[in-house]
Amino acid sequence: IMELAYVCEWEKRPKSTHCPSIPLVCSWSCRNLVAFTTDLKSEDDDKNVSHMIHIIDTEHPWDVFSINSGHTEVISCLEWDQSGSRLLSADGDGQIKCWSMSDHLVNSWESVLSSSLDGDPIIALSWLHNGVKLALHVEMSGSTNFGEKFSRVKFSPSLTLFGGKPMEGWLAVTVSGLVTVSLLKPGGALLTASESLCRLRGRVALADIAFTGGGNIVVAATDGSSSSPVQFYKVVVSVVSEKCRIDTELLPSLFLRCTTDPLRREKYPAVTHLKFLTRENSEQVLLCASNQNGSIVECWSLRKEGLPVNNIFQHRSPVVGEKQPTILKWRILTTTSDLERVSAVALPKLPISISNTDLKVASDTKFCPGLGLALAFHDGSIHILHRLSLHTMGVFYGASSAQRPGDESAIKRQRTAGPAVHFKALQFSWTSLALAGVDNHGKLHMLRVSPSMGQVLEMNTTLRHLLFLLEYCMVTGYDWWDVLLHVQPSMVHNLVEKLHEEYMRQNQALQQVLATRIVAVKASLCKLSTATAARACDFHAKLLLIAISSTLKSLLRPHVLNTPDKSPGDRLTEICAKNTDTDIDKVMINLKTEEFVLDGPPLQSLQQLIQWVGDFVLYLLANLPNQGSMVRPGFGFMRDGASLGMLREMLVMIRIWGLLKPGCLPTFTATSDTQDSMLLLFRLLTKLWLCSRDDGAPQDPDDSLIDECCLLPSQLLVPSMDWLPVNDGVMVKLQGKHPLRLQFGKASSLPSNAPPTPLEVFNRTPGSQRMDNLRCVHMGVCPTEESKACTRCGCVTMLRSPNKTNAMKQWEQRWIKNCLCGGLWRRIPPTFT
Repeated sequence: IMELAYVCEWEKRPKSTHCPSIPLVCSWSCRNLVAFTTDLKSEDDDKNVSHMIHIIDTEHPWDVFSINSGHTEVISCLEWDQSGSRLLSADGDGQIKCWSMSDHLVNSWESVLSSSLDGDPIIALSWLHNGVKLALHVEMSGSTNFGEKFSRVKFSPSLTLFGGKPMEGWLAVTVSGLVTVSLLKPGGALLTASESLCRLRGRVALADIAFTGGGNIVVAATDGSSSSPVQFYKVVVSVVSEKCRIDTELLPSLFLRCTTDPLRREKYPAVTHLKFLTRENSEQVLLCASNQNGSIVECWSLRKEGLPVNNIFQHRSPVVGEKQPTILKWRILTTTSDLERVSAVALPKLPISISNTDLKVASDTKFCPGLGLALAFHDGSIHILHRLSLHTMGVFYGASSAQRPGDESAIKRQRTAGPAVHFKALQFSWTSLALAGVDNHGKLHMLRVSPSMGQVLEMNTTLRHLLFLLEYCMVTGYDWWDVLLHVQPSMVHNLVEKLHEEYMRQNQALQQVLATRIVAVKASLCKLSTATAARACDFHAKLLLIAISSTLKSLLRPHVLNTPDKSPGDRLTEICAKNTDTDIDKVMINLKTEEFVLDGPPLQSLQQLIQWVGDFVLYLLANLPNQGSMVRPGFGFMRDGASLGMLREMLVMIRIWGLLKPGCLPTFTATSDTQDSMLLLFRLLTKLWLCSRDDGAPQDPDDSLIDECCLLPSQLLVPSMDWLPVNDGVMVKLQGKHPLRLQFGKASSLPSNAPPTPLEVFNRTPGSQRMDNLRCVHMGVCPTEESKACTRCGCVTMLRSPNKTNAMKQWEQRWIKNCLCGGLWRRIPPTFT
């Protein structure tokens, strides 16, 4: 049900050790970045403790970025923002720091903003809500419309600027009962204010924050004693006369059920965990009360109930339209029996709808993501409980060993070896298919969580579940790394085909929005199987092709101001689609060449992109006779009429620009001086395109075309295309069932037990040229330039631009935050490029 995916551990350090007694915090962002804390103390001086924040991306867990946070006390909270690009940290001295990526690199962070309540420890922290909320409907998983599967819920931001734009900021609760708000003004300044939760301030040991659809904030707080009430407060944030204002109001409170039970009144004296079930639902709360040896968990719900009226008022004549008075009251949903002592709680982030029909369909189809919450216990085990009924759905035995019930030798070893390894912090991924946890020795663990909780399903049902979650990630823009954990190589082909079918059923506008995202999802799926690895190359090449095409078309300008409805790029597409002539010069006649007039420098600076287009067309045509199977890269383009048409348009553009600036033309090594390479390539490409046009049934290339393509290598020197760098992440290694044990800072600790791929395109000899995959230039055999690599596809590019022209800067600015595939960048040193 839950398998250990990998364990990352610290190298033994001579000067410092981890303090296992200090609580740990862990947080997982929607971009699959995991942040966690450790505290390192010097052996020479026990008082000198460094409070560290560590940030990793899950695909390269050894590449950890460790920050000496500068916090003077233990870090108590870590919180990612909704975009997964900024991180809040708070400590026991009231200091709150906001961290953001430096140069948009996941392994380079800096503190940009901070606020402080000196000496008042922070116990709860959250970003203000931005008003975006989706609901995932399992009942509609068979629908053809993404809008029905994932509906936008009406939800107001916590605070809005002019025009309804949400205002960014954060909110924190302190141990003395203060609530503090920091707002980020548009100019970058910070607006802060603090207010007491209620008139009589008291100690708050635990608190949590949730949001309502009306834009209000709800804070739950307890003093830590199970005999005391759990209080709830409504917090309203506003800006009045350039000042932040906080209004608070007391809401109905509750007493734990275990304190009203005579048998358990004294049994669980302390409340150890207090959590709202979801951040967007302030009407359901999870409470855990504990003693030294055990715990009990209760789930409560806020209900609207009718207020009973005294009998003396029952006989008066009712007023027309008068309704029975109602009151909000907390009612217990369910409670567990006595449990082992709970050490950590993780709640699901998947916004699954919990209507009766959705819950019934989820139960019938055994779709479990988003329905289970995780409890970690002091014996090292983790239990997944249903979020409403609290019945056990799955169990993982032991953080340190695969211990099972009845394994007496393991139990004996554990008792003699000292205290059990257990999780002190636990977090679900954003699709609830993986768990990240930090144990009491400071090791980071990653666990797979089965979508069906280990229940045996038919292959079609399993594929439908994974497809549903991939579609959710496509629509939201969240990273789908945790979904790939459960994709077996045999599933890849079917998943890619079904994903394409669902995408083609969407309306045209949504297809345009998701056009590049679906190609990136297909590419990451195809890497998981050797049978489809070549298609991953094709999908990555398609991403680059789409980007270059839109960039080159954006250079075209209408020559008169009163332009028609269509842009020059659209007219180029329309004319090339209608004109099926194989002579490039005859196609050019129908175009207004004045729209293609550009200055020399932009064309010259984009020459390497133009060269890539020419090399790519030559590679495809030269390999056409070899495409007997789907194994070879380039096969996906042979029947892709849209991509071939795009290449054809670009050859026409390049031909026209070559008349104005011959230096921008792609260079080919020909065996004859009189060979017109562009004319030859366009003629063969047009013949191939005519076989796979969208308006007709696809046909196989005729023998004459294949014969001409066979002669190409004797006419032109065919380049070797560096399609993709070798993927050095853990995803491919996790396809097996054996856990990986890695060390932070050591990429070499990754075992290479995967079978060698039969594709020569993936193999890199030590003396081969390294490619800048975005700029399409060679970096040499041993690059000295600092580079960055994509965390998802492995695309490598130089950190600093070697080109100063405006046209190339515009191209590079497109990829400053994200890669072609939408993945994040990480800095790689010269030795790893």
